[in-house]
Amino acid sequence: MWIANVANVDWPSAKNLPAEQQRAELVAYLDMAQRQGLNAVFFQIRNACDAVYQSNLEPWSEWLTGTQGQSPGYDPLAFIIQECRKRNIELHAWMNPYRAVTDTRSASIASTHLSRTHPEAILSYGTLRILDPGLPEVRAWVARVVMDVVRRYDVDGIHFDDYFYPYPQTGLTLNDNATFNNHNRGITNRADWRRDNVNLLIKAVSDSVRRAKPWVKFGVSPFGIWQNRSSSSLGSDTRGFEGYSGVYADARTWAQEGWVDYVLPQIYWSIGNSAANFSVLVPWWNQNSFGKHFYVGHGAYKINEDADANWRKPQEIGDQIRLLRTYPNAKGSTFFSAKTLRNNPLGLGDSLEKRLYTTPALIPAMPWKDMTPPPPPQRLTAKLNEDGSSTIAWEYASTANSELDKARYFVVYRGSTRQALDTKSSRSIWAIVPKNDNTTTFSLIDRGIEAGLQYSYAISAVDRLHNESTPTPVISPSVLTSTMATVTTPEKKVETAVAEPTLAQTSTEGIDLQAYPNPFNQTVNLRYRLSEATDVSLLVYDARGTRVGVLIDARKQEAGNHSVQFNGQFLSEGTYFARLTTGRTQKTVKMILSR
Repeated sequence: MWIANVANVDWPSAKNLPAEQQRAELVAYLDMAQRQGLNAVFFQIRNACDAVYQSNLEPWSEWLTGTQGQSPGYDPLAFIIQECRKRNIELHAWMNPYRAVTDTRSASIASTHLSRTHPEAILSYGTLRILDPGLPEVRAWVARVVMDVVRRYDVDGIHFDDYFYPYPQTGLTLNDNATFNNHNRGITNRADWRRDNVNLLIKAVSDSVRRAKPWVKFGVSPFGIWQNRSSSSLGSDTRGFEGYSGVYADARTWAQEGWVDYVLPQIYWSIGNSAANFSVLVPWWNQNSFGKHFYVGHGAYKINEDADANWRKPQEIGDQIRLLRTYPNAKGSTFFSAKTLRNNPLGLGDSLEKRLYTTPALIPAMPWKDMTPPPPPQRLTAKLNEDGSSTIAWEYASTANSELDKARYFVVYRGSTRQALDTKSSRSIWAIVPKNDNTTTFSLIDRGIEAGLQYSYAISAVDRLHNESTPTPVISPSVLTSTMATVTTPEKKVETAVAEPTLAQTSTEGIDLQAYPNPFNQTVNLRYRLSEATDVSLLVYDARGTRVGVLIDARKQEAGNHSVQFNGQFLSEGTYFARLTTGRTQKTVKMILSR
């Protein structure tokens, strides 16, 4: 889904909200996205030569505080990246390349804004102000702003919207005569020259992003009609406004030349629309994406609001999704916008969650960027617990240095005697677990066990460009094992239940175990000090003594400070205990999981 910032369309819901409320609204949108089965968001960070992130190049967006240039007190882009990582949602930084002032009658304009510092770079179009696309220094500036974000933030993609040259308005003319005369590069046709200006920017940004971070995607969401067939034999059988001639955006060429990794046309019309039929435009874009990913932008905001009666049918968006699934190059859907999904018109959000996106979807890989999968996980185990649940644990210790080679998350597949495990089917995906760079051991508890069924599990590792490893061999939980822990000391062998009072009495000489933050809401860092090299085990138990995590399993570690992260994403709120055991000593720390 798109999360629009300009004019407070989606977020924040109003100007000058406290930072805590702004963050809470973002978290609510991401939680909603996760419930509805969405796996990527396009977050607007640059509306009008401003910034929804900490920038030394352009002022803070007025839509955050009401005053352009005023800090909201935190970095929204850094925050949403962190929250997306927790949910394994891709974050694409959505930027408008040229718009400088949305409306001169009402805009807050900082003294550091480009329209103040470089008025020679600005073109007027009614109350709109844009950067002059024909100036080489403008293209260089936009590329510089993009690369500032790419280099400083761990974004998954850079996303441009459909605003290039201004959408035509009756009675207005864009006067770029001086630029055309001085920078025409020998192109005599004004329309061709404007398209070439945009092409030069797209190519420059594409080249720059790929050089700096080849794993970062670059894509554009152009107007839904490239050209009508009446204008070009290559065009679609439509009769509407054309992005090619209207805003000088030649999206077909961008895909054909490989300058973009995806095109996301805004096909904001219904199935059967007389001028721009959705069922005509989808096959056209499918054919004209030239092997790059093609996603459909759905006009969800039109539900119950548009004059077209089709938008008053509850099944319209569902029918659109089912149609695009029949085309091989159509890789997914994006919805405008987040607020519409939240408002749930005609049950759209419910339909996504309960009918259309009932199983997880892995984001399709981009083989032209990278096609080498990471190594698979190791030492997968599954054990039955006394309460009827299963604990699944595995290890992953990669030595990859390149970001392209690192695992980003794990896919846990589950089967049963009722439904066979099939690692090629999303129906078998039981969980998707984000990977923390500093964690090498992982575990989950499966509490959804039905009596009388035999379960099986397999796990794969996936990199940030979604190349999936070969899954591990399929395993089934072992027979029920006791939760009694055996602690061996030089004096005697003691059977002790895993509970806080007993463990608290064990020796702690030579080790120091700390948990932070505590309480925690998803992940907790366990830090400890060893006075000498020794074998170490670090296990996590719930309040009943059931083991819920194996972080370190009898592995030798050197003396010094160590840190391991435990992910409690799939655990219930409550009290847990981390127990560190060395050759002769133990230390237990109590942890509170609270959401």
